[in-house]
Amino acid sequence: MHAVFVQVKCELGRSYEVAAEAVDTIPEVSEVYSTSGSYDLLIKCYLPSDADVGRFVTGTIQTLPGIRDTYTIITFNAFT
Repeated sequence: MHAVFVQVKCELGRSYEVAAEAVDTIPEVSEVYSTSGSYDLLIKCYLPSDADVGRFVTGTIQTLPGIRDTYTIITFNAFT
């Protein structure tokens, strides 16, 4: 498993709806944070090592109602 972070821009006034939908309907989503700046949400997902990240983001995250744009950050190592 590896972590993928997706920054999300939402339609105006829909951030809380999008966050709830992501947490409630996508098993790979572990956490959703509201953020300030250019993006409204930061979604943390855990995907299997062999998962197609692009297909997951475009087919699962981007298709949630209320999402306008995304920016994906793929991780390599977690340091503890």
